[in-house]
Amino acid sequence: MAAQQEAAGEALPLDSVLAGDCIEVMAGLPAGSVDLVFADPPYNLQLRGELHRPDNSRVDGVDAAWDRFATFGDYDRFTRAWLAAARRLLKPHGAIWAIGSYHNIFRVGGALQDAGYWILNDVIWRKSNPMPNFRGRRLTNAHETLIWASRAEGARYTFNYEALKALNDGVQMRSDWLIPLCTGAERLKGEDGAKAHPTQKPEALLHRVLVATTNPGDVVLDPFFGSGTTGAVARALGRRFVGIERDPAYVALAGERIARVRPYDRAGLATTASRRAEPRIAFGEVVERGLLRPGEVLVSPRGVAARVRADGTLAAADVSGSIHQVGAALERAPSCNGWTYWHFRRDGATVPIDLLRQQLRAERGAGDEAG
Repeated sequence: MAAQQEAAGEALPLDSVLAGDCIEVMAGLPAGSVDLVFADPPYNLQLRGELHRPDNSRVDGVDAAWDRFATFGDYDRFTRAWLAAARRLLKPHGAIWAIGSYHNIFRVGGALQDAGYWILNDVIWRKSNPMPNFRGRRLTNAHETLIWASRAEGARYTFNYEALKALNDGVQMRSDWLIPLCTGAERLKGEDGAKAHPTQKPEALLHRVLVATTNPGDVVLDPFFGSGTTGAVARALGRRFVGIERDPAYVALAGERIARVRPYDRAGLATTASRRAEPRIAFGEVVERGLLRPGEVLVSPRGVAARVRADGTLAAADVSGSIHQVGAALERAPSCNGWTYWHFRRDGATVPIDLLRQQLRAERGAGDEAG
């Protein structure tokens, strides 16, 4: 990995930390070359004076020059510029994650929509160990908001639904994520023992984002690279990355951090495949292949019988149609998954017809590997 490079030419400098202003650097990168953008832009905290704990010790907050803007208008112009530059770099199926606090995320969200992105979800990162509100004048600020958006409305973005469900112990992943702040050995510190970066994100947060919305080999761009969490997690998970950072100290810090990362074994990068990605099998193919014969009887969970017809439709009582249509009609429901609804008899047992679909999918997959 190159710790520092100047962005130039048409080649995308993969697995590199590029030094410079993110808008200027992105302008020099090739269009349509990135699968995902993860952006943690300046918060524009509008802090006034120093913040102290009850014991009068100073809170090490965000007070660097990179987080200060003279007016909201200045911040909005900056936001629109980097969002436009990032959108140019995204592939047609690409997507973006932007994270922020109440100080900036609403302005970022409006600019996202104005730029042509299509918001898919907002996610609440609920911190299990937030910093207390020392002045006692407001609620403890215990969360940040992430916005996930595709490059454009209707884009075929990546979403590994089944992998996220598996990550969440078999339950559908929700849009509120309880993850602790970056602490302990993961927190990078300087020689003086102070935090090396004030807003270092936890690797667990990036792990979830990248498992959810990228695949191994995808390219992830982080235009506000900071301490390099995005690059560290991307490298571990077998993704490629490009980081942009204007502070030379952070460029060096991130480069050193990522150089220490050992990628996971390739076998460990596999995740639960999305069912939507599996080959589509028509029920008619089951009939054509003779796995079910015309005239054979299927039964519903309530014992209603339907006969298979030669064209792959069913006939039951006074209704006929596809396996889904007939099931929905019998249940008086707007829809029905006929593959799991209908069962047939084999060797004295009643089994779902979905087993036949899986058999054909397995055969098709074996054929693809042989080819």
